Amino acid sequence: MIRKIAIIGPESTGKSELCQHLARIYDTEWVPEYARFYLDRLEGEYQKEDLLHIAQGQMAWEDDKAEQASGYLFCDTNLIVMKVWSEHKYGEADPWILEELERRQYDFYLLGNIDLIWRPDPQREHPKLRKHFFDVYETYLKEHDLPYAIVSGIEDIRVKCAQDLIEDFFNK
Repeated sequence: MIRKIAIIGPESTGKSELCQHLARIYDTEWVPEYARFYLDRLEGEYQKEDLLHIAQGQMAWEDDKAEQASGYLFCDTNLIVMKVWSEHKYGEADPWILEELERRQYDFYLLGNIDLIWRPDPQREHPKLRKHFFDVYETYLKEHDLPYAIVSGIEDIRVKCAQDLIEDFFNK
């Protein structure tokens, strides 16, 4: 049985690095953020319909990696992020995103705390809204009664925090 762990949070909270470290620790697969791949190849600014393509690509990558994973699958983002981002940017999320979000199940969520310094990146848009997005993600997790924990700390401390949270959750 594969245990799916979604790592979500505001921009520049170390999600990708955390996924990579955890996948190495647990000798399994991780799902990169499809948005980076997609946006790197996009000419010009992204549009509302691009978010649907990104969401579908993310889920396709997740499905592919789930077949290769053993024990755990670490997902660098999921459809909660796509929903929140769509609603923030365009006032609504595509119905496919909402339907798929209800259908997809994850065993545990790690919510990246905003205690890391902001690292500029051409794909990052809101350095001053990290607290806002953190609160939106946490509210969603609480309202939907989803199992989650907040991962904090810098570098190795953050990885150890995440590992301890995973071990505590799955070995209750």
